[in-house]
Amino acid sequence: MRKLVYFIAVSLDGFIAGPDGADPTGPDGFWPVAQDYVQHLAETYPETLPAPARQALGITAEGTHFDTVLEGRRTYAIGLDAGLTNAYPHLRHYVFSRTLTESPDPGVELVATDPVEKVRELKKEDGKDIWLCGGGELAGVLRGEIDRLIVKIGPLTLGSGVPLFAQKTAFDPVLYERSDAVLLDSGTIFLTYDKTAGDAA
Repeated sequence: MRKLVYFIAVSLDGFIAGPDGADPTGPDGFWPVAQDYVQHLAETYPETLPAPARQALGITAEGTHFDTVLEGRRTYAIGLDAGLTNAYPHLRHYVFSRTLTESPDPGVELVATDPVEKVRELKKEDGKDIWLCGGGELAGVLRGEIDRLIVKIGPLTLGSGVPLFAQKTAFDPVLYERSDAVLLDSGTIFLTYDKTAGDAA
């Protein structure tokens, strides 16, 4: 069965964006984007790079891990604000929203129904794993469905901002086992955790 993978950059103090929710890697962003970080993404997770970055780096290869990406409305809006109606045209792209009534792009499917039910449907299909891109609210709703966490821990603290899981997420401890760790010279650590057998869905 396909896995739902929350693949996300997070600060040392547990935030995925600043208080305004804007793109932390954008032109006015604060996230350290070193050359070895970009190189590791390009070599290991090329499908997670948005289309402009893939084009700039000459990446045309299919994804090695994912063929589907899920976003909440606020995360999707970051791309829209940058003029991208579909940042990931190389993936099946779903945006969960109850306020958007018409998709800005034919390659983006809007989902207004229960995210948990949709993810369970997607898991039953054939294919590669499903990438949960963000944000914290959608991750909180889908927390019980997350099979793998890949956190890109950046060498910085924010103090406040958008947490890894929305603050309203219910208290429900879940155990994970570390299955991989990559430490980059620039300071970012890629940590992969798989849900333990006792907590697996």
